[in-house]
Amino acid sequence: MLAGGPSSTKAVNRGPFLADVVVVGAGPIGLSIAWRCAARGLRVVVHDPAPGSGASAVAAGMLSPVAEAYFGERQLTELLLASAARWPGFATELTEVTGVEIGYRTEGTLMVGLTGDDLAEARRLWAYQQGLGLPVTPLRPSELRDREPALAPRVRGGALAPTDHQVDPRLLVPALRVAAQRAGAVFVPQAVRHLSDVDAEVTVVAAGCGAAALTGLPVRPVKGQILRLRAPDGVAPGFRHVIRGYADGEPVYLVPRAGGEVVVGATVEERADTTVTAGAVQRLLRAGIDLLPELAEYDLVEAVAGLRPGTPDNAPILGPLPGRPNVLAATGHHRHGIVLAPITADLIADLVLGGASDPLLAPLRADRFGGAGSDGAEPTIMEGDRWS
Repeated sequence: MLAGGPSSTKAVNRGPFLADVVVVGAGPIGLSIAWRCAARGLRVVVHDPAPGSGASAVAAGMLSPVAEAYFGERQLTELLLASAARWPGFATELTEVTGVEIGYRTEGTLMVGLTGDDLAEARRLWAYQQGLGLPVTPLRPSELRDREPALAPRVRGGALAPTDHQVDPRLLVPALRVAAQRAGAVFVPQAVRHLSDVDAEVTVVAAGCGAAALTGLPVRPVKGQILRLRAPDGVAPGFRHVIRGYADGEPVYLVPRAGGEVVVGATVEERADTTVTAGAVQRLLRAGIDLLPELAEYDLVEAVAGLRPGTPDNAPILGPLPGRPNVLAATGHHRHGIVLAPITADLIADLVLGGASDPLLAPLRADRFGGAGSDGAEPTIMEGDRWS
């Protein structure tokens, strides 16, 4: 491993280690990596005291490479598109292997603006996205309401991103754990405090914000507050598409679930606490109800905050630590941990097994920030992969 050779071959010539691969963190990223590595014949151990208790329990699960294509993030957009293209096969394989439904839906995303100013801001972004060749179809208000009659009459216009899909992270994570276990991965309910304590040929750090203390990488917590509503009597919500938009300048997204749940999110705050604030709840509810008035009659069942692992350029950190080729980072996914799970798992598994470096990894190297990547002196880490 990490010494060349085809990535499809299984591990041979076992070394003097307890495991071929230790994965630190059992969020969607860590679990996907563990599944792919174990399925290729590697001895995989996953360390996390509470798998699935971090960010994945909070995240909305949007697979939105088009709607989340932002100015100045072209390389990240290319990565998002490449991973989203793998999601249909990834979802099918995961469901077949586990028999577990993961809430994968393909209705697409409607991007809308409530006021004239909101629509002008949205159109500026859509023009950029169309300039990248992305599938964005502008829609008049009447065309929007043909697709979603529950939209407020005040909505001034919108666009359709048909290839932006969704999955339910609270179903996805248990399915990934089952898949990894069935492939042979072993789970240890203990946190890793120092990388020197790991007995493995290769260590993969997929610990979300906790990667900073373990590795010295510039991964910071970015707080997000999110709400969950439920339609009256448990019926399906009165809309099918994911709806993303601006309402009097407030960005908001609305994600419908088959069981009647609607996810409303999310704030982006440069903070490290997980306190839910009244102001954030008020802003999210007001924006959501302005776009879909029927939400005013829904039950508010949860308000929760989590921490996304952000990096200075908003892109993930994937690959070996500087000077430590047997320690791989898979962190810093910020808002994109769910959509990037398939491609991250494939790229990291290829590195572990064959040492091959995909060109997609070049701009994501751990040394791109300069001087990062040493073992933290006081590794008091957050446990699990938060908000990915």
